[in-house]
Amino acid sequence: MAGDLLDDAQSLAPPRTVRVGFDDGSFVLRSPEPLRPYARCIGEWLEHWARETPEAPAFAERGVDGGWRRLSWAQTREQVGRLAQSLLGLRLKPQAPVVILSDNALDHLLLMLAAMHVGRAVCTVSSAYCRLTRDHTKIHGILNMLGPALVYASDAEVYGPAIASAALPGAVTVFSRGAEGFPGALAFDGLLRSAEGPAVRAAFDAITPDTHAKYLLTSGSTGHPKVVINTHRMLCANQQMIAQVWRFLAHEKPVLVDWLPWSHTFGGNHNLNMVLRNGGELVVDEGRPAPGLIEKSVANLAEVRPTIYFNVPRGLDMLLPFLEADEALARRFFERLRVVFYAGAALPQATWDRLQALARRIRGREVWLTTSWGSTETSPAVTSAHWWLERAGVIGLPIPGTELKFVPVPGDPGGKLEMRVRGVNVFPGYRDAPELTAQAFDAEGYYCIGDAGRLADEARPELGVVFDGRVAEDFKLSTGTWVSVGTLRVRVVSALAPFAQDVVITGHDRDEVGVLVFPSPAAAALAPGELAARIADALRALKAEGGGSSQVPVRALVLAEPPSADAGEITDKGYINQRAVLLRRAELVQRLHAGGAEVIRA
Repeated sequence: MAGDLLDDAQSLAPPRTVRVGFDDGSFVLRSPEPLRPYARCIGEWLEHWARETPEAPAFAERGVDGGWRRLSWAQTREQVGRLAQSLLGLRLKPQAPVVILSDNALDHLLLMLAAMHVGRAVCTVSSAYCRLTRDHTKIHGILNMLGPALVYASDAEVYGPAIASAALPGAVTVFSRGAEGFPGALAFDGLLRSAEGPAVRAAFDAITPDTHAKYLLTSGSTGHPKVVINTHRMLCANQQMIAQVWRFLAHEKPVLVDWLPWSHTFGGNHNLNMVLRNGGELVVDEGRPAPGLIEKSVANLAEVRPTIYFNVPRGLDMLLPFLEADEALARRFFERLRVVFYAGAALPQATWDRLQALARRIRGREVWLTTSWGSTETSPAVTSAHWWLERAGVIGLPIPGTELKFVPVPGDPGGKLEMRVRGVNVFPGYRDAPELTAQAFDAEGYYCIGDAGRLADEARPELGVVFDGRVAEDFKLSTGTWVSVGTLRVRVVSALAPFAQDVVITGHDRDEVGVLVFPSPAAAALAPGELAARIADALRALKAEGGGSSQVPVRALVLAEPPSADAGEITDKGYINQRAVLLRRAELVQRLHAGGAEVIRA
């Protein structure tokens, strides 16, 4: 077991939970620790650290020349005040959000904080809608749905065409670069020239906990994106919940090197707000878990030593080969690292084992590898695994102030339990969508999140909850046997390691389970025949483990085309959208189950 935080009772809350059972087989877990008071609004954190630690480093990004642009807490607050004054002076449309279309960057951050500081909601939209496609249909639909008061983007050359072709009545347009070439646009630097006046303080004082802070878009995996309301209460309460189980945050300011996009709740709420609440430092990582971009993350990690490292499983998969091949880089990475935290998707056990093997080799002991669980609608954390975990799968226990209800799924012979959430971190609803909002909650006010879970040990609930997949992704074979897609996917990826970047499970209404395989860079180094043999061996090994037809894929097809972000097959966070892949590649699914020379059999 690792030392550090886990040896200190003052650093982490002990794993405790209260279980309340009901006659229908459902039960609720909740923390025995009450939620303590939390900030009124996001801006209170910024005000506090600008006053208490004005010269401490707060935010940094690498410039195009390779140098660093850095902001202290005092500088951040001063520039936020100037931008806030400019926003008030523009007399923007009331109740309309500031919409940001760009990747993570300091200008993006400052504008986001400034808008929230004067009670204006912000919506950061994935830059992929503009950068990765010339078809602007989706971004136009999103902008029409949001009805922005102001639209910001970093570069007019990159984002200008999408904005120019949209109908945005009354909206102000702002660019950090190239504003002079876009009719009517304002330059970001010009907004920084305003001196902060008393109107900023008056607007800040008028913010209530229920004021809308952000609008976040769901991934749209089940249809069109929905606009999730995030209030100041939700976001501030959730950070307090996290702080009560990660007690070390009270005396160890977090230092992050983070790429996770602010258009998603993991990067934009969980990680960024952790730095804001605790007065830490966030270094914007312009890299991504993708070929040609992961190298930028590696360069940043070689220069900046994080204390907490957040990533998604795909990101860890792509980073590991660099760390394994470069001992100096690995030593730098682990030098002051306290936590490796993954979320956004289930972590294959093979990735877990590789990371811990590396940690043992470099630092002489394993690293605390942990996770949490939640959603955009829960701001985001509901559970936290704030103790030592031996392997992947456990997602923790409910944190103070949340209730997690487990409800039997009707018609599921395996006894699958749907998880539902209640607490002050849960959203009030979808913007301008009362019917969707009503459908999202049950009669007791629990949010129906759509995930399934179970206790790691029925007799000892304090050992945590195990993620059991998405309820809607599961399907039946023609035999009537249920296939638990989420849990099976993780088993298959681990079995195929290191040759599968990810897999998609197939077999709906068919006799057998199959898998579509997205090959990894390691697979590309093998001859096609050798790769097929390795995959067949892995499938046979799974079959030897037993478990019945629902847990044993017997056929596989290696995909030549990587997942398409433009088609929604892969999200900004790097995880696979199972439904989108099955729909887009329906012909390949047919070929997989029809058989043929390219199909690999166990």
